[in-house]
Amino acid sequence: MNSYVKLERNVALQHFQNMDPHLLLSIVNMKLRDQYPSLNDLARSYDIDANALCRKLSEAGYEYQPTNNQFK
Repeated sequence: MNSYVKLERNVALQHFQNMDPHLLLSIVNMKLRDQYPSLNDLARSYDIDANALCRKLSEAGYEYQPTNNQFK
């Protein structure tokens, strides 16, 4: 198992407000691609506010694209 996978497994998205936005983007997009059919499903699973997550990533220039189910 590479170190990125180990890191991703240990990251708690409940603390996304304190995360580097580029690392957060990578983790969220991977989870959306591999595990969750929508941002709302991911947010419910981690008990986080989807709008707050969108704001955090928007500050770094990323917007959620529902048709692709990813941030770009």
